[in-house]
Amino acid sequence: MTTPLNGVTAAYALPQPKPHIEANPKGKRLAILTLTALGVVYGDIGTSPLYAFRECFNPEYGIAPTAANVTGVLSLIVWALTLIVSVKYLLFVMRADNRGEGGILAMLALILGKGTSHPYRRVVLVMLGLFGAALLYGDGVITPAISVLGAMEGLVIVSPSFAYAVVPVTIVVLFGLFIVQRHGTHTVGGFFGPLMFVWFVTIAALGFKELVKAPVVLLAVNPMYAVRFVAEHGWGAFLLLGAIVLAVTGAEALYADMGHFGKKPIRLAWFWLVFPCLLLNYFGQGALVLRDPAAVANPFYLLAPRELLYPLIGLATAAAVIASQALISGAFSLTQQCVQLGYSPRVSIVHTSAREAGQIFIPEVNAAIALGCFLVVLGFQTSTALGAAYGIAVTGTMAITTVLFGVVAVARWNWSRWAVCVVVAVFLAIDLSLMGANMLKIAHGGWVPLALAVVLFTLMTTWKRGRAILRERLMDITMPLPTFLESIASSPIPRVPGTAVFMTSEPGGTPVVLLHHLKHNKVLHEQIILLSIQTAEVPEVPTAERVASLERLEKGFVRVVARYGFMESPDVKEVLAVLKTQGIKTRPLDTSYYLGREELIAADKPWKKGGLTMNIWRKRLFAIMSKNARSAAAFFNLPPNRVVELGTQIEF
Repeated sequence: MTTPLNGVTAAYALPQPKPHIEANPKGKRLAILTLTALGVVYGDIGTSPLYAFRECFNPEYGIAPTAANVTGVLSLIVWALTLIVSVKYLLFVMRADNRGEGGILAMLALILGKGTSHPYRRVVLVMLGLFGAALLYGDGVITPAISVLGAMEGLVIVSPSFAYAVVPVTIVVLFGLFIVQRHGTHTVGGFFGPLMFVWFVTIAALGFKELVKAPVVLLAVNPMYAVRFVAEHGWGAFLLLGAIVLAVTGAEALYADMGHFGKKPIRLAWFWLVFPCLLLNYFGQGALVLRDPAAVANPFYLLAPRELLYPLIGLATAAAVIASQALISGAFSLTQQCVQLGYSPRVSIVHTSAREAGQIFIPEVNAAIALGCFLVVLGFQTSTALGAAYGIAVTGTMAITTVLFGVVAVARWNWSRWAVCVVVAVFLAIDLSLMGANMLKIAHGGWVPLALAVVLFTLMTTWKRGRAILRERLMDITMPLPTFLESIASSPIPRVPGTAVFMTSEPGGTPVVLLHHLKHNKVLHEQIILLSIQTAEVPEVPTAERVASLERLEKGFVRVVARYGFMESPDVKEVLAVLKTQGIKTRPLDTSYYLGREELIAADKPWKKGGLTMNIWRKRLFAIMSKNARSAAAFFNLPPNRVVELGTQIEF
């Protein structure tokens, strides 16, 4: 609520505390969260039956659809879902929450917040976490493409003459999906949960209808069938793991979306609905192939009576769109975390919901993912071809998550090192086996997510290193604050009414923009706030703890350090509202904001100072990224008509 201030409505109002998902919801609240989680968390893994079982009998693996092979493949799928999703993610990894938030960067922040005694170990962990995050972007590009392609391929079952329409219709659906992103998911989000509930019930019913005709496939729950299959086929079974992984794609979403719903609803939805429905559908597909081996061409759609094919294709398309939405929204959240943690330039972050802070839209990321999706659809044409590219992004992220979980268990929870080593070794053996099988597909499309991850990893590390170097350069040319205060104390500098807020990334020195302002304008405001915004290694910082330090200096100077979490967007007006409660009065129409705009000039020689080094090409890349970063005024939510930017050239 705003309050009148000398006839002017104050723009600085304290925000309402952000609601957090309760740790132990019950009754109606638990049911609502569980239903909503179906639409956001389980869209990706829920659409895997469209193509996962079919791909296991792709001719390239040389696995014939015999009774023994069908049972063996089903056993591998059952135990992949059990060990990776049920045990690893739901029982172990989801314990590693950063104040309720999950995801690979949240886990990395959890580790860095604890600290590590060895600097090289810290570097390795950061590199692993960043590469895992980069792989997730690859997942975000491929998931919409393969999900919608898999749904559209049902048209071929209706009539082979529709084969020509699969790719164009997929492009149209994806185009519509990315166009509506700017409107946010708040309105349509309410339909996601019920639609996915209908989807899971439908695929379970289709599978059960066929399962009762050949219940022998239920023997696949015995892991010995998987062991026997691997022993008989050897190298062929190892290659087949590249298709088995398609059944568990989306498992990372269980952890990444934990902050939106909490652990209990996600676990409840999996064990009581999603897992049983997936198993029934996979068993049904297996039973169908046992009865009719020719059905292996597309066992999912052949489960349905012909008169229900069109409704099923429509439902599958809706489920594929929902699965895509979860990954796209995840890419937006991941980018926001990268910006706040200093691994990405500032981008345009648009909040699409007045109630949910986590619902954001980033135009730059939306356009990049859309372009990537269109290219992979046009390049690969079928979900079968695209499956070769899918597994590497998924398994790479899974393996990195396992390693980081082991570090958290030892460093944060003080678990026994031997126990952690055993748990991590088991999970890592599974992850690396799946990843190894997919690495063999690099020449057949697996290079796509790897190339994308390498590019994004290079951009993230370049930005982080470049900002550190820029800070060193600014420290070289700036003046210590005590020295500056002494100099103005001995000089008759005119003071004008009002407040000047100088944004600075270094709380200890005099902002370069302040020195330029004084040099050119030769006046100072009566009150000067030197404001630094720092990112804490937690998702959110309570409003009461927003101002980390407040120091009243002489000559009307105030030095302030404000903290925001990596899931929040900085807001200087909010900081000023908090300062008002602590006695630092400001009037919106009498406050000016000063920002420095650095024009970076990359010298034709590598940078090397202390432990910081940077090659010439990376310096030029950093300069380009800096030039194209979003305006600091918009990023910090400053009033556009109250901002003054002063430029300076910096050679580095």
